[in-house]
Amino acid sequence: MGEAVARFKMIREGDRVAVGLSGGKDSVTLLEALLLLQKRAPIHFTVCAFTVEQGKFLRPIAPFGEYLKSRGVDWTYKTDAPSLRLIDEVPDHGCDMCSRFRRRAVYEIARGLGANVIAFGHTADDFCESFLRNAMFTGRISALPAVTYSRKKDFRLIRPLVYVNEQITTEYAASLGAPVIPCGCSQKTGTVRRTLRDIFKDLEKEHPHIQTSILSALGNIQPQRLLDTRYLDLEAGEEQESSSELFPVLTAALTES
Repeated sequence: MGEAVARFKMIREGDRVAVGLSGGKDSVTLLEALLLLQKRAPIHFTVCAFTVEQGKFLRPIAPFGEYLKSRGVDWTYKTDAPSLRLIDEVPDHGCDMCSRFRRRAVYEIARGLGANVIAFGHTADDFCESFLRNAMFTGRISALPAVTYSRKKDFRLIRPLVYVNEQITTEYAASLGAPVIPCGCSQKTGTVRRTLRDIFKDLEKEHPHIQTSILSALGNIQPQRLLDTRYLDLEAGEEQESSSELFPVLTAALTES
């Protein structure tokens, strides 16, 4: 995580970092790792945490709050009423709609906490899945950003676990004895995300380094070998080609046909 924070300049002097805690193993690992980094980093920054209740936790969140209190972490827990109405009025809503509601609530909470940085617990697995999902189902070469900004530029959004896989977060969260409160969405089957996860598991049995390779590819783009004409110099060599000996031959052949 330290490598990611340094490489992408995620955290800077004087930052107040609000960690989005979903109750799962990834966000717990993120919080604990940031608390460790806070002690070791050559810069000063503060860490706080928050949880947005959208009506999808499968167990009461109270044990999670008790754990954070024992760790001395400043934690804000907020029930988002619009999200609860969404469940009642549009029970079959997709992830995109839920995400929009959550984003609005997150910004409101972070603003109230005086935070300028919001940290999310997306792991290497999420980055790889996002890349494949976009390529296979939306026709884009894209993935989650390690660092980005809110639309008004008032928050820096970071994902420090970009190089950390879920095997590590699972083992680390278990070693902490932290309560893990799953979300109902994580139990869904028949989704694109679940399908991609199953594909990854099968591939990794024979190719254990495939995730590392995909992450490396995301940081090693060669746009001139893709099909986006914005990155291709289509005029290069035109003068040379037109004056070559081959050009008149091809022209004559086309004329005769």
